[in-house]
Amino acid sequence: MAVARKKKASAKKKPAKRKVAKRKPAAKKKVAKKRTTTKRKVAKRKPAAKKKVAKRKPAARKKATAKRKPAARKAAPRKKAKSKTKRKPNAAFMRPVTLSEALGEVVGHKAIPRTEVTKRLWLYIKKYKLQDNVNRRMINADPKLLKVFGGKKKVNMFEMTKLVSKHMK
Repeated sequence: MAVARKKKASAKKKPAKRKVAKRKPAAKKKVAKKRTTTKRKVAKRKPAAKKKVAKRKPAARKKATAKRKPAARKAAPRKKAKSKTKRKPNAAFMRPVTLSEALGEVVGHKAIPRTEVTKRLWLYIKKYKLQDNVNRRMINADPKLLKVFGGKKKVNMFEMTKLVSKHMK
């Protein structure tokens, strides 16, 4: 029986195959590209994080400012909120000017400021559609404006102000 066991044991054993480890392909070497431009790349800065400030109601703000105690340290000055009041016009622009007869027919004979003359003149131009359809900068003169423009049938916007100023004193 002992001999029979040996045969069985030897029959079970098979020659072991050698395992060959597969090699990974060699990593390709990176070749540095030559720069074609001379400009340097500038790193972009990330914007600074904004501080979150709790918003208060206007009524609550007034109460809070009344209770505040003077601070030991000076705080950074705050920007003033823009007021919704209209700014005062320059006195020279608001001074009434006397108009010539030719300009008076278009704008009115009453003495008015220069700014008002320009407004009324443009209202007249738009009302009677005197702006050129192709070139909107040109104004086509009607019989009343021909006197103001010195006989010119077509006048540039900028030239118009020059010609109108001659009719104001």
